Amino acid sequence: MLTFNRRCLLASSTAALALTTLLPSAQAAGETDAAKAETKKLHTWLEERFKFWTARSPMTKAYLGIKEDMDKWDDASEARQKEDFELTQKELADLKAHFDPAKLSGDGKLSYRLYDFKLSQDIADYRWHNHDYPVNQMFGAQSEIPSFLINIHRVSSVAEAEAYVARLNGVAALMAQVIDGLKLRESAGVVPPKFVYAHVIRDSRNVLKGKPFEGDKDGALLADVRGKVTALKIDDTVKAKLIKAAEKALLASVKPAFDKLIAVLEDQEKRTKTEDGVWKLPDGEDYYRHMLRYHTTTDMTAQQVHEFGLSEVARIHDEMRKIMAQVKFKGDLKAFFKFMKEDPQFYYPQTPEGKAAYVAKANQIIADMKARLDEVFITKPKAELFVKEVEAFREESAGLAFYQGPGAFDGRPGTYYINTFDMKAAGKYEMEALAYHEGIPGHHMQIAIAQELQDVPSFRKFGNDYTAYVEGWGLYCERLPKEMGFYKDPYSDFGRLSMELWRACRLVVDAGLHAPQYKWTREKAIQYLFDNTPGSDSDVVGSIERYIVMPGQATAYTIGMAKIIALREAAKKKLGAKFDLRQYHDVVLRSGALPLTVLEEQVDAWVKSKSA
Repeated sequence: MLTFNRRCLLASSTAALALTTLLPSAQAAGETDAAKAETKKLHTWLEERFKFWTARSPMTKAYLGIKEDMDKWDDASEARQKEDFELTQKELADLKAHFDPAKLSGDGKLSYRLYDFKLSQDIADYRWHNHDYPVNQMFGAQSEIPSFLINIHRVSSVAEAEAYVARLNGVAALMAQVIDGLKLRESAGVVPPKFVYAHVIRDSRNVLKGKPFEGDKDGALLADVRGKVTALKIDDTVKAKLIKAAEKALLASVKPAFDKLIAVLEDQEKRTKTEDGVWKLPDGEDYYRHMLRYHTTTDMTAQQVHEFGLSEVARIHDEMRKIMAQVKFKGDLKAFFKFMKEDPQFYYPQTPEGKAAYVAKANQIIADMKARLDEVFITKPKAELFVKEVEAFREESAGLAFYQGPGAFDGRPGTYYINTFDMKAAGKYEMEALAYHEGIPGHHMQIAIAQELQDVPSFRKFGNDYTAYVEGWGLYCERLPKEMGFYKDPYSDFGRLSMELWRACRLVVDAGLHAPQYKWTREKAIQYLFDNTPGSDSDVVGSIERYIVMPGQATAYTIGMAKIIALREAAKKKLGAKFDLRQYHDVVLRSGALPLTVLEEQVDAWVKSKSA
């Protein structure tokens, strides 16, 4: 799963995609100087808008590696969201008033179309901006604040250390805005299910463990400050003052902020209900329809999603039975699932040595794939990839694996996070597929290549809001290595199928949980995964709870992969011997993230150019 720096829900509309777009390479020869000049004008304007929006978000600057406003947090107030909405409305009007897509080059048409699409969706999304659960077990201030400071805020000077302390002092104001948002949502009837509270309260208390809050051992934040400041080549007296200032800020700002959040959550928990799906919310059916459209960039209904999932589950079960026969397993599929869950040969031990062995194996898998990328890719990323265990303060609630993109301007590597909290949830047989999805050739390649594109507007380099494209690519990259001869161990190939099965089951349970015609309970969804997958107890429960707080997101993986595969097969059929897999991957990757409809047109344009 890709972790997003900001929540930018982009509602889609077919009308916004009405323009005809061709690949830039297919159009360049026939473009006029006037079209190129108009495109340059558009791209200059788009770059100005990117800088404008980035300037409004100190945290986005930090994620990008821009060392400005390092002492500030984002403004999370309701007033800022309304202001952003009004600015977006004006910006869309300006785009349409000042630029005619018919006068642009091919690449200009694509940029216009994507920005029109983005702004239109931002505007449509404003209706639902308070329908989410901003504090939950998957994300929220309680985990993002410490994670951001530890992993994103770099300290290479006294000024940057002072900025870190300033951010600690700013936590109280930021958390007050978050709490205001929670209260506003509750007044409108939007509260998360009851199970969410225990997770978030526990994670919040974890932040307050250790020195200076309690005991003699540094807590996560003080340990981070101490480590970063100690590494500076400055006078020890200055180091001591900086660390002392951080301790003071932790006690004066961070502790009361988290204590207030915990108190609000404990109070709110008394009134919350056990219903899980968003059908329970005001206009919940329309909200879920919106979220499906946003994440899949299609108009698939909840029923279509649910039924597609059921058919995919049946198909993958059949593929699994072939592997059962290959390894001469005696018994049915459920018995095989039980065998894979319980046999210790498939798991590293729950020890420091076992965790280290898992990380080492993940690094080896990535290195082996990296050595063979030239076989199937033309463009490779320059940014490095780092494998890291999830930090202790959030490991109990975090997913099994996820990816954080590289810093575009500070050289920070992309990071593949592995959660070793429960080694029984981290089967050896799924290690290959996980590494390919999150790392190479999956999220890391797609995100890093987009960031490294030349001569395209920055919003296309850093926009990864099309979940079906981003996660569809990740899932496609689990399957691609099979064609390259990886997954030599049949159990590892079963792991690939088990992960593909997991994504297919998501279609079933996500629509089941959130669509009003189904109204599945958390328990029914959990049982469905137990009956149909080899997932561990903790993985099954954690996954269902994730889908509950992130409606629609989990449906995008299989839908996106299916489209990428279908486009590839259609191109192979039309081009025959002219089809080049390496070129196809370039077409998919070298425009940045796209809605699936636009991706299809890009591929069609490439096929036409190859056929000429």
